[in-house]
Amino acid sequence: MYIATMVNRIIFIFLGFIILGWSFTPANAHVLQGPHILDLMTKKLGTANRLLVSQKLILYNNPQSNSFELSETLRYIFPEQFRSDILSDNAQRIHVISKGAALTVIDGKVIADKENWMDYYKDIILYRSRIMLQKRLASLGVNVSVSSLGRFQGEIAYVIGAQYPDESVPQVWIDKDTFRPMRWLFAGNNDLPSASTESGKDFLEVRYYNWQPVEKTWYPMRIELYQNDVLIRKINVDQITVSPSFPEDLFDIKHLQSIYSPASPFVQDQNKTEGLSEVQKAIEEFKKIYE
Repeated sequence: MYIATMVNRIIFIFLGFIILGWSFTPANAHVLQGPHILDLMTKKLGTANRLLVSQKLILYNNPQSNSFELSETLRYIFPEQFRSDILSDNAQRIHVISKGAALTVIDGKVIADKENWMDYYKDIILYRSRIMLQKRLASLGVNVSVSSLGRFQGEIAYVIGAQYPDESVPQVWIDKDTFRPMRWLFAGNNDLPSASTESGKDFLEVRYYNWQPVEKTWYPMRIELYQNDVLIRKINVDQITVSPSFPEDLFDIKHLQSIYSPASPFVQDQNKTEGLSEVQKAIEEFKKIYE
């Protein structure tokens, strides 16, 4: 009887130590490092060299107004060339990224040589090189040396740039099982062109949904952009073509600058209207194409 009691006590104490050990084990003791996560992510996205994407772009001005829809064509040459074309009955918008340079043309006039926040969503798809993507994220405020585990909409994810559940700093969420991007938060980045309000910087976020395999690559069939948790832009992909051929001059910024003249100072001033956030400016820009 005495021996049995002692054995039970020993087992109880042993189990207690195990439980205590689990209780004090750091939650992120086995979390992969940020650069390693990005390396696995870029490899998991596939080996396609080029993509042609046809999609519908839906913009919401505010919760009280109606949305409007535009057709958009994207061209990717991985890992550092991208072109977006939007053509309506009334206007045309061309946006090109090539080896770090940017150009936006509306109605045959160059209106900007830099990107707007609403164009950033494609970066995590375009830069299929761990080193290039890491540099790009760092330039937008993501501290790649920090990583943790988090949960979003019921799924476990690696969080690059923050210690979960902190959402006050820029961060990227990568699905723990598939290594495909889930969300990108720009909160707290004072260098990011976003809205400045009386309460401070806006909370900006991109969410990637419904990743599908298309031959040698994976692509999100739905992308959503949020401002202060309000949906302001949604992308629904219609069709993807893998490895199409593109004329080189489509991505040649110097060539485009030679055939499109700069916008007049009056138009440039309109695009730099004080008091409007970058998000609001982008919405107004797209509304001009739609109307």
